[in-house]
Amino acid sequence: MNCLDEAWKQNAPELRSWLRQRLRQPQDVDDLMQDLFIKALGQGNKFCSIENARAWLFAVARNALADQLKMKRESVELPDDLAAEQHDQDAVDQLAACLPRVLSELSPTDQEAIRLCDLGGLSQAQYAEKAGLNLSTAKSRLQRARQKMREQMTQACQVRFDGQGHVQDFVRRPPIGKTDEN
Repeated sequence: MNCLDEAWKQNAPELRSWLRQRLRQPQDVDDLMQDLFIKALGQGNKFCSIENARAWLFAVARNALADQLKMKRESVELPDDLAAEQHDQDAVDQLAACLPRVLSELSPTDQEAIRLCDLGGLSQAQYAEKAGLNLSTAKSRLQRARQKMREQMTQACQVRFDGQGHVQDFVRRPPIGKTDEN
């Protein structure tokens, strides 16, 4: 009896049990066991030089299982005619018109952080360099500015958010330089 036969006889029952605990279908266990044996067989004489055959078999089984689970992830086919979520474009435009006014009501430091990062597309690291700050200070400053902007939007435009942070409702507010009388 060669070393592969011996290692397989010693470890196959434990491997099979381990795989059964992780796979729903018995045929999947059988398939993986067969694949594992073929991989071990593919090692040829090198298998006999493996110091811990059990550890090798379990490592290969774990990797094969991970590969199989990645391939079998359940997915749902979506119909081609599934409509994308529609937003009230007028409401979105009106809320966007409120942003410059709310932004102008923030401190110059907060305005700069939001304009450069959120509106201008700078990364936080680029913002830190431009503002002469270390990265953690820049991150904190941007987070505070975003929070102040959110608070100002909530107060001035009476924006209400749902549990996921999406805008539910708001009160329209005239842009800067316009009043309700215009």
